[in-house]
Amino acid sequence: MTILPDPGELLERLGVDLDTETLRIALTHRSYAYEHPGEVHNERLEFLGDAVLQLAVTDEIFHRYPEWDEGSLAKLRASVVSARALAGVAKTLGLGPHIRLGKGEIRTHGAEKASILADTTEALIGAVYEACGPLPARDLVLRLIVPLLEDTRVLHEGRDWKTRVVELASQYELGTVRYEVEGTGPDHARRFAADVVVHGDVLGHGEGTSKKAAERAAAAVACEAIVERFATEN
Repeated sequence: MTILPDPGELLERLGVDLDTETLRIALTHRSYAYEHPGEVHNERLEFLGDAVLQLAVTDEIFHRYPEWDEGSLAKLRASVVSARALAGVAKTLGLGPHIRLGKGEIRTHGAEKASILADTTEALIGAVYEACGPLPARDLVLRLIVPLLEDTRVLHEGRDWKTRVVELASQYELGTVRYEVEGTGPDHARRFAADVVVHGDVLGHGEGTSKKAAERAAAAVACEAIVERFATEN
């Protein structure tokens, strides 16, 4: 029998107070419920938590970034609520060992799978909404998600920097934007470096594991450089 850690420690890290039964359901994967008749799994709470998460994040970024257009906001939201992002949050919380899994999932290290970690995080959000109400649930989402909104990598993923740098270049009449990209390394471990060049000047440099990622990173740097250099002159 797998011995689970004290759930009180998890609740303390979450900063919430859930009743034992609701917490138990939130941490119960369907694989465990299928092996234990009478147990309730967390998929309904996951469904609820996903909706709470989407609304809280949408409201937060809508007011946090008033100058962003709909497309940029949608991309940022998608980055923040993605399975990868939520799995990262779950790992920071040490959530994996608390999840009740069936034997098959235990054998295949289900507590480390991004999908299970992300789904359980959403179930916990749903549990807090159901047991404590909308405000505590929103507060929990913001505690978990705001650090992602202050993560440069996440912000870079969220915005369409290549479109934005063209818009800025046009706004300040800087000329055509072009990219100079070089790839290095073997095919299985290729890396790319990109420069954003405008009117002969390199305004941004970026690197990544694909040409697109390197160009996006360079465009993000170029946007910051253009705003810093030209916005203060106008």
